[in-house]
Amino acid sequence: MTSPAARRTLRPPVGYRLAASVRSLTFSPYDPCARITDGGFWWATRTPAGPATLALRPSAGELVAEGYGPGAGWVVERADAVAGLRDDLAGFADLAAAHPVVARLAREHRGLRMPATGQVFPRLLRAIFEQKVTGKEAYRAYAATVRHFREPAPGPVSLLLPPAPAAIAASAYWVFHPFGVEQRRADTLRRAAAAAERLERCADTAEATRRLTAIPGIGPWTAAEVVRIAYGDPDAVSVGDYHIPNTVAWALAGEPRGDDARMLVLLEPFRGHRGRVCLLLEAAGVQAPRYGPRATIRSFASY
Repeated sequence: MTSPAARRTLRPPVGYRLAASVRSLTFSPYDPCARITDGGFWWATRTPAGPATLALRPSAGELVAEGYGPGAGWVVERADAVAGLRDDLAGFADLAAAHPVVARLAREHRGLRMPATGQVFPRLLRAIFEQKVTGKEAYRAYAATVRHFREPAPGPVSLLLPPAPAAIAASAYWVFHPFGVEQRRADTLRRAAAAAERLERCADTAEATRRLTAIPGIGPWTAAEVVRIAYGDPDAVSVGDYHIPNTVAWALAGEPRGDDARMLVLLEPFRGHRGRVCLLLEAAGVQAPRYGPRATIRSFASY
């Protein structure tokens, strides 16, 4: 068995839930780049030092982080952020107490933390594929793209690295057609890949959002999906989502349907942690009733 090149022991808070906290880093149980197992979490990525795989394993109340490959030191150094252990909940308890549903979910899911990978492009790749299609279609495109640019990740678990931005930027748009990706999203992906190096240098959520939304084909929804994971931004709200406005309206006001404007009004009391509230609703499986008016299809500018 391959031995880790770097190792570190982390001490999570009491009640911390690893699988729930890192689930957002996987696209599905079959994600070729990440896997949650009975023994922990495996995450393959590209780092400034080279390819790496991070393993996170619970052990006697601690969390053991092990890194494999040339970028092992890089991922292990940031393992606490990837696990969500740098997530700052300061002030959230007081905000949550103002609404009985949010207060209850905050108690029931107190072990849930928001990860921060420190990497923009891997999440941007997935978010672009998710624009205006079903989750099944998005995953098919994502997985097929990863396998097309196949590069095995280091370590004892069979994972693949996310595609290198340079490889995607150099590809013709029609390369992605067999994966169910039309030219519009393919071109957006190629433009984003060409800008990946600049995007990775962004200092914070605000700068990343500005640079992301300056790329044609990327709107507020895509930017929010990216910064919530790359920076662990607890306030990032995915404006333009098909389901979230209804979920928020139902959970916080008992209204079966809501639009973006209504969602933002209801989330305003939780400013600073609005994205966290949405995450708690998702973790609890809250869903608005299925009946109601048909949703209006949004333009690509919304994404």
